[in-house]
Amino acid sequence: MIYYDYLDTQLGILEIVFDEEYILGVGFVNQKQKASPSTLSKQAVKELGEYFEGKRKTFSLPLYMQGTEFQKQVWKALQDIPYGQTCSYKDIAVKIGKPNASRAVGQANNKNPLSILVPCHRVIGALGNLVGYGGGLNRKEWLLEMEKGILEKDRK
Repeated sequence: MIYYDYLDTQLGILEIVFDEEYILGVGFVNQKQKASPSTLSKQAVKELGEYFEGKRKTFSLPLYMQGTEFQKQVWKALQDIPYGQTCSYKDIAVKIGKPNASRAVGQANNKNPLSILVPCHRVIGALGNLVGYGGGLNRKEWLLEMEKGILEKDRK
């Protein structure tokens, strides 16, 4: 069975899709379906809420990433991007051993079902420009600025 829970954030409604064992998806939606909170989803709501409050930089949730082997390689590499930092599609392509696959990395990034938990918002264009984000570029910019601001505050 697939279940849903929700978190209202500064950027809109975040939908958490899960089963009995794993978080299967996280993404922004326009409206809520019927929620079926569980211990797992409550933990996801708690951790994501802490992230949006600037109190959490990593997640401890069990994730299930359904995709091709290439997509899974990309998504794993995304999880290695440190909080508050960015890298390019080319950087990810090089990291996974496919230096000419920048465009394919972008396509895999776009298919990421676990927004924020697998931080695809931290991937930017080769020239440092904000490109592509399923949740919208305004959300991507906000997330990056929030993380940068939290890091700067932590350093003081």
